[in-house]
Amino acid sequence: MELVKNPMFARYFDRCGARLEERGGRELRGELLAGLSGRVLEVGAGTGLNFPHYPPEVRQVVAVEPEPYLRGRATQAAAAAPVPVPVRVTDGTAGQLPAADGEFDAVVSSGLLCSVSDAAAALAEFRRVLRPGGELRFWEHVRSRDPVFAFFQQLADLAWPHLMGGCHVQRQTQAAIGQAFTIEACRGFRFPPGAPLSPVAPRILGVARKPAG
Repeated sequence: MELVKNPMFARYFDRCGARLEERGGRELRGELLAGLSGRVLEVGAGTGLNFPHYPPEVRQVVAVEPEPYLRGRATQAAAAAPVPVPVRVTDGTAGQLPAADGEFDAVVSSGLLCSVSDAAAALAEFRRVLRPGGELRFWEHVRSRDPVFAFFQQLADLAWPHLMGGCHVQRQTQAAIGQAFTIEACRGFRFPPGAPLSPVAPRILGVARKPAG
């Protein structure tokens, strides 16, 4: 989730994220980050829930988070993470990443592309900072393939962004990723379990790659 400054929603996001970890979020984060290595840029790090799940083959994580309260929580999480991976938390946004061209081996985005003002621009930035052949790991909620549920999302989207920090529930994020990267693996599912009417329940998790040449 990319919030530039919204302390009230940031605190709600903090509490909600912790609850979802108990409902399968931890396992999904493990799946998202499995097999990563080298230098990783995590965009929209939130409170740092991904940090404990980075494998030891990762040399460094640079975690970008623009919202001050969430960035503070992420800094605390980085200091407490029980893994031998150095994590540096920094300010920045998805549309203007504090990184040089081709600097990273992988970019991680979880629950971010729903709330950026321009998803295509954010994905272009991801591609810019990745080395040739670098990976994008993504876990995002998306517009449902079920037309009835998608219509429900369309209605929900009239109010949801105003209540949930700019989060849009009907973005076709898989298609947007596929326009900027080559998608190598992607699976769809519903999360959290037991919330079938949540407009953010349709999810995707997968791996995409920047062309090598």
